Amino acid sequence: MYDLHDHVLMKKAHACGTNDWEIIRLGMDIKIRCSDCGHIVMMSRHDFDRKMKKILSHAAEAEG
Repeated sequence: MYDLHDHVLMKKAHACGTNDWEIIRLGMDIKIRCSDCGHIVMMSRHDFDRKMKKILSHAAEAEG
């Protein structure tokens, strides 16, 4: 399962060309930030679950 500050791979690439996004808000809606250009997108949890391909890295692994 995903958590705050995890990096995820989305099915479709962003306009800047990357699929790597960081989760910056969790709740009923999920807010993600493009790792390349910094663009922020907010979508429902249902839409996020359908559009996410896989988790690239967990925030807990990066810290320690």
